[in-house]
Amino acid sequence: MPRPAPETIAVIGAGVSGCALAAQLRRLGHRGPLSLWETGRGAGGRASTRRSREDPQLAVDHGAPLLNITAEPAPALLEPLLAGGWIEPWNEPVAMLEGESRLNIGRPDALGIGRLYRGRSGMDQLSQGLLHLAGDTGVRGHFGVLVRHLELTPAGRWRLLDAAGQLLEEADWLVLSGTLLAHPRSRLIFDWPEVPLERATRHLQDLQLAHALTTIAGIRFEARSNLLLVFAGEAAVPWRALPFRLVNFDAAAQQRWGLRRISIQPLEDGRCAVVAHSSHAFAADHLDVYGAGSAVARQLQLPVEEGREEEVITSLGDALVQCLAPWIGTMDPQEAEPRLMRWAAAFPLPPGLPPSLTLCPASRVGFCGDYIDGVGFARIEGALHSAEHLAAALLAAAPSGAPCRPAGS
Repeated sequence: MPRPAPETIAVIGAGVSGCALAAQLRRLGHRGPLSLWETGRGAGGRASTRRSREDPQLAVDHGAPLLNITAEPAPALLEPLLAGGWIEPWNEPVAMLEGESRLNIGRPDALGIGRLYRGRSGMDQLSQGLLHLAGDTGVRGHFGVLVRHLELTPAGRWRLLDAAGQLLEEADWLVLSGTLLAHPRSRLIFDWPEVPLERATRHLQDLQLAHALTTIAGIRFEARSNLLLVFAGEAAVPWRALPFRLVNFDAAAQQRWGLRRISIQPLEDGRCAVVAHSSHAFAADHLDVYGAGSAVARQLQLPVEEGREEEVITSLGDALVQCLAPWIGTMDPQEAEPRLMRWAAAFPLPPGLPPSLTLCPASRVGFCGDYIDGVGFARIEGALHSAEHLAAALLAAAPSGAPCRPAGS
């Protein structure tokens, strides 16, 4: 009698947790087909690096500037990532801006505690390393694709569809490494009539999944509007000379400047990239400004108000230069190729989704990401831990070569 084929798993979101799930599933022995679906142009999510084919020396970490490990045991994937040269220890100086302009060098915030690491030559190398650990066989990445609708077949298989309702893939298991398709904010931000996962499972009698969806709906997220600048020539000199590479803002400074963090990233050719992370309050006041580079906004054909985007860019740029004027002097941010990135759900706020609700076997749905409660919540450390936990749970529920029973059977 032929052995059953290993089950297929579709993962929506190729950020750190989605890529880590693929890597850990392979390390634990799963050999079935795996697919990753991502609206962005590549893997990484908020730990991505902006690069350019026309400018190969340009590499700007426009989201998470580093990752920190605060507890033991560390994620199991950390050592293979270090051994493969995908990430490296980060020992640059950190500062805290307090109030108007009182700078305290060596005083970190929550991001600066523990052991610090960054992607070698860019934070996107973290996810690239995870995909390398997952191997090439049976792992298919689909980038620049928005999964808009979800459906369950009578046999209990998951169907992924695009905005036009066209079938993208059918799989045995569905994993959400982000919350967009399960959270009510999709209705608020994109004016969707219903939450996709809720709509697809409304007819099921899966109390565990219903509990998970209710819990996810209650999670609040902080937004971020990030300004990307690349200074060249003489304008880059004062930035490269600063005695710190990361500036965090305390509550008073955030209120004063509308900024949360500044990441200073010297480039190999003498330029200097600077990324200004807005405060949550600033981003919340500008949620309708997506930024011209927003993949989701582009795919959903949402209107881009160029005047509003320029307004946000100017506000963040002026605040950036003014708050660091004692150290960098005066300069015009408009000469530094300003770009805007916006995340409506950059940081989840506790409480998160309990680990006991991350796998719903009856519906064959799993969840992973930094929104899972536990060590590293709201950080990359938590994304890695959640992926490793879910990988083990998935294999226990549906080991390779032994498909589980269809939902409802």
